Amino acid sequence: MTGLVVHSARKLDADGLVDDFWFVSDERTIVATGHGTGWHAAAQGAGREVVDAGGHWLTPGFVDLHCHGGGGHPFDDGPEQMLEGLATHRSHGTTRSLVSHVANPLASLRESLSIVADLAASDPLVLGSHLEGPFLAPERRGAHDATFLRDPGPEMVEELLGAARGTMRVATIAPELPNALETIGVLIEAGVTVSVGHTSADYEQTVRAFEVGARMLTHAFNAMNGIHHRAPGPVVAAFDNPDVTLELILDGLHVHPKVADMMFGSAAGRVALVTDAMAAAGAHDGDYRLGSLNVTVRNGLAVLSGTSTIAGSTLTQDVALRNAITLVGLDPVRAVEAVTLTPARALGEDHRLGRLHAGYAADAVILDHDWTVRRVFADGLALV
Repeated sequence: MTGLVVHSARKLDADGLVDDFWFVSDERTIVATGHGTGWHAAAQGAGREVVDAGGHWLTPGFVDLHCHGGGGHPFDDGPEQMLEGLATHRSHGTTRSLVSHVANPLASLRESLSIVADLAASDPLVLGSHLEGPFLAPERRGAHDATFLRDPGPEMVEELLGAARGTMRVATIAPELPNALETIGVLIEAGVTVSVGHTSADYEQTVRAFEVGARMLTHAFNAMNGIHHRAPGPVVAAFDNPDVTLELILDGLHVHPKVADMMFGSAAGRVALVTDAMAAAGAHDGDYRLGSLNVTVRNGLAVLSGTSTIAGSTLTQDVALRNAITLVGLDPVRAVEAVTLTPARALGEDHRLGRLHAGYAADAVILDHDWTVRRVFADGLALV
């Protein structure tokens, strides 16, 4: 096969709904779209796979900015585990992913970043790394091992950037730490998107981080100060800045649906749904590891063993999309935008990911009426 024809779909992307939609891809890229019967000519004798969507929803492939594992496989246990975990998320519609790293010894982080660099070189669906630890506030560390937290420093960052070989795409940092603002500058100069998170910063400190170039907020409301009437905190600082993307873990556990609704209203087009998934996503309840820490999963809630501290999620992006529509009541177009174009834009990839347009990657998901994934395509090839 040299391409793909998908037809008879209800297309949903950030640009709206189109019934009886079709697209044609040539190898990895969408080359034509339309509605009605125009797909017939493209399907004749071109060696393309023809897929009848049967009137089901068709969205762009999902993009996940924040993920630590899935299918029983943690991302910090080597390339085989990473690939198995990614396969689980791909089966749920996530066609492009960052691999996220919790705080670990610096040597371990360098090794993990190097592994992801190798994967990204061979697999275009791996967009690179998200360095979540170690530059985090100890009192807001969540499920990161306090032993491995570090104050940021340019030399240390240069070592990690060197290990990543140009594939570190996002780095989380608590801006109140010593040398944090200088370090943000080093990361930005290297082409890394800096995200504020795991922080005790107040509104003013967060505004300053955004002024020097930070452009994301890591899992908004979680591991940071909330909104107080006399202390607006990091979330309001992110609401106020039109250049900032806010991550949201929409599993119904991390953030109440009513608060999620407020986020979508206050930062329209800037909320990116993420999984922050650990190994139990797409798997089962039980005992797991997240970095060096033990995690217990019961009824889908992951906590550090013996505590009530949430340790990532068991979420997949299709469930996040469904929750946005059914729990929050979000318009489906806006919900799809939050798992496609918004995260793509946060990485500067919105010129090729996040829309079903000619010139964009042939990444697509077919979902039935209750938002359950039926088929997944990435780079013009069927994954599911």
